[in-house]
Amino acid sequence: MMSKANITAIGTYAPTRRLTNADLEKIVDTSDEWIVQRTGMRERRIADEQQFTSDLCIEAVKDLESRYDGTLEDVDMILVATTTADYAFPSTACRVQEYFGWENTGALDINATCAGLTYGLHVANGLITSGLHQKILVIAGETLSKVTDYTDRTTCVLFGDAAGALLVERTEEAPGFLASVQGTYGKGADILYRAGLRSELNGMPLADSGKMVQNGREVYKWAARTVPREFEHLLHKAGLSRVDLDWFVPHSANLRMIESICEKTPFPIEQTLTSVEYYGNTSSVSIVLALDLAVKAGKLKKDQTLMLFGFGGGLTYTGLLVKWDVK
Repeated sequence: MMSKANITAIGTYAPTRRLTNADLEKIVDTSDEWIVQRTGMRERRIADEQQFTSDLCIEAVKDLESRYDGTLEDVDMILVATTTADYAFPSTACRVQEYFGWENTGALDINATCAGLTYGLHVANGLITSGLHQKILVIAGETLSKVTDYTDRTTCVLFGDAAGALLVERTEEAPGFLASVQGTYGKGADILYRAGLRSELNGMPLADSGKMVQNGREVYKWAARTVPREFEHLLHKAGLSRVDLDWFVPHSANLRMIESICEKTPFPIEQTLTSVEYYGNTSSVSIVLALDLAVKAGKLKKDQTLMLFGFGGGLTYTGLLVKWDVK
């Protein structure tokens, strides 16, 4: 079925507090040189103690609203991608709805970790193309600092907090969503997780601290072999080649990982948008931050073709080819 949806507006928000590599040197045994060499990260944004994911999401929607020519009063679905919801329930999407007061809208959280934004966009495209909905807010928000173990130097240098929002609307003109791919490797669940109600995973006991646990080396290896393969698969599904692609926007997990993916694809790193250097790994938010940085720098323009590729815990991924329709 041909898509009937376009991305028409963007907004982002990051907390004001910065956590630099120099700050981390005072917390754990690390150094600016070590962090930059292995991750490409220099800073991350950190939420205040009483600032939670819904607060960041609301600010991102406010930013979108201020930059959008139309109204959000007729939004008929709110999808929030997050792994750090304020509560087990009610959903973060319901908290956003409460703030703005849009009564005739659905509200739903999506947990696909770092692939949350692309999964959210995929679902929004399906709901709109099917005719069930007309205007959907897809929001990604994370307060990862609240679930990061700051005694573990291999993970605490990575994560930051932020939120971003994209508006997806019905169109009768050229489709904005060109093709998609999804896949899951559930056997890899135990290399990136945060414990919940169960105390074991794949037969192994889980850490019960409520903090993230990650085997970074294994996540890196999975992403480095999976993303280049699916990059080609996605282009093939759309009948496109690399030269038709203006920008590649992968999840900003780690700059060295992205460089490795680009080498294997191969695709020029110069045409790859990231947010990792000054925001760190913001999980589901990283792609929308990278998009907005490119918008503000004048690099990302209307009608350009983008590949958005989210991948992360699950292990799961979603890649999308889209036409950028934000003015």
